[in-house]
Amino acid sequence: MIEKKRISILGSTGSIGTQTVDVLDSIGAEAVALTTNRNIRLLEQQARLLHPEFVAAFDEAAAKELKTALADTDIRVSAGMDGLIEAAALPSADIVTTAVVGMVGLLPTMAAIEAGHDIALANKETLVCAGHLVTEAAKKRGIRILPVDSEHSAIFQCVQAAQGNRLDKIILTASGGPFFGKTAAEMEHVTVEQALKHPNWSMGAKITIDSATMFNKGLELIEAMWLYDMAPEDIEIVIHRESIVHSLIEFEDGAVLAQLDVPDMRLPIQYALTYPARVPCKMERLNLAKVGHLSFYAPDEQAFPALRIARETARRKGNAGAVMNGANEAAVGLFLERKIGFSDIPRLVERALDALPQQGAQTIDEVLAFDRMARESVYSSI
Repeated sequence: MIEKKRISILGSTGSIGTQTVDVLDSIGAEAVALTTNRNIRLLEQQARLLHPEFVAAFDEAAAKELKTALADTDIRVSAGMDGLIEAAALPSADIVTTAVVGMVGLLPTMAAIEAGHDIALANKETLVCAGHLVTEAAKKRGIRILPVDSEHSAIFQCVQAAQGNRLDKIILTASGGPFFGKTAAEMEHVTVEQALKHPNWSMGAKITIDSATMFNKGLELIEAMWLYDMAPEDIEIVIHRESIVHSLIEFEDGAVLAQLDVPDMRLPIQYALTYPARVPCKMERLNLAKVGHLSFYAPDEQAFPALRIARETARRKGNAGAVMNGANEAAVGLFLERKIGFSDIPRLVERALDALPQQGAQTIDEVLAFDRMARESVYSSI
């Protein structure tokens, strides 16, 4: 019997958020807070189903509509960043699932840590931009950061079996996205529609584009560096088209442990919320005979320069993560608006990293400032 948990879900209407809602009944958990950017129709449905005490919409106009829609309930409604922070710091929560996309997740995550809540982390950008500040704050307050990303959950699960033995290497797997095997020249002609067609996973637009450029894997490399205190050179990336082996760890003696399951986010979400207990998960079970074949390839860093850029960013530390992430978020937005080409995304990110001074970021305010400067660098380049 697992302890019933009270969960605040930041980004409950997104891909990870809706799947978190889907596993609540499996683990006997209760949602105490829900947030969205502007999808208030779905949030209203979730609120009426789950009866949280608090909801928020990041978009101010959407929040006003939501307040009107829920006027017949006793659910409190808030808006903007203040609303996300209040949801994250809600005293009644035991754990906070941060499933919002992008830099918007940083301040709520810090608020949750300060409130003494464990974090089920699905927001890569928090650690990419402010890994040293977030991990130090969590350590100081005895807060657990439990990874939700399938790759980092896989590493976390393997680490549980390591019994304290030192990791020699982390091996992150990547599907390769929709453009595996294409050359750098071919990538110049990629369209928005092509980039949004991921072969294995159903995700939001921003993370799907990140998967196509492989900046998503670059973000995960930096995230793994902070989560597992590993040097960037000890984190390897391999292409694994089937998305069955979610990541691996290697020990000093050369032994390798891997975590395998079907490509379904409900298992890593559920494990983050029930850890250290395991309970039945309502997903298809892995049938290796049916899978039949598992393939692995080295990534092509000429076709996918995001991997090289991210590894260099990881080595620099300091403000580099905030600059890389801010520039990437801005560039992806411009690509989705059809204002730049696909291959312009890594070019603009690298240009921002070269243009802005390399230095430490000692406070959250400094991290946010470098994020803004990186975005301005990208916008001023087109």
